[in-house]
Amino acid sequence: MKSPLAIVKEKFGDKSKLVEAVKAFGTEELWLGRTSADNAGGKGRGLGHVSNAKLVRLHTVFTEVKTKFGTRAALIEAILTAQKRGKDGDLKKKLETYPVPRLFDLYKSVSKAAKASEPKAAKAAPKAAAAPVAAAPKAAEPKAAAEAPKAAKAAKK
Repeated sequence: MKSPLAIVKEKFGDKSKLVEAVKAFGTEELWLGRTSADNAGGKGRGLGHVSNAKLVRLHTVFTEVKTKFGTRAALIEAILTAQKRGKDGDLKKKLETYPVPRLFDLYKSVSKAAKASEPKAAKAAPKAAAAPVAAAPKAAEPKAAAEAPKAAKAAKK
């Protein structure tokens, strides 16, 4: 596994080019409107002081979100659809406050859970349909078994 510095040098040449590539995603479509300067009283240090590993992750996440969804709004809609909560306005409002990497991680986990539950639901449907048919003969067997000794006693008399 390569170190973050090796990845930066291989893909971008140096850190300043990576910072510029991440800043290129800083549009209203993807980027949340708050920065570290908002939290530090206007004294934020900016992306130049962020670690290489975080910058590489940000770049990969923004690239993937841009290609798959195009905007944050489309990503949020995909999350709501995967959760089958498309009409939930409060959840949508809450998700709009999340940054893109958190939204993308949430999307991956929700879509993975949805895929995992689909085969179970598909397997449960045939079993549910077959279970009443299989249960009916079992219910008839005890009656037949109970009537057999009575018939044997009646035959002895």
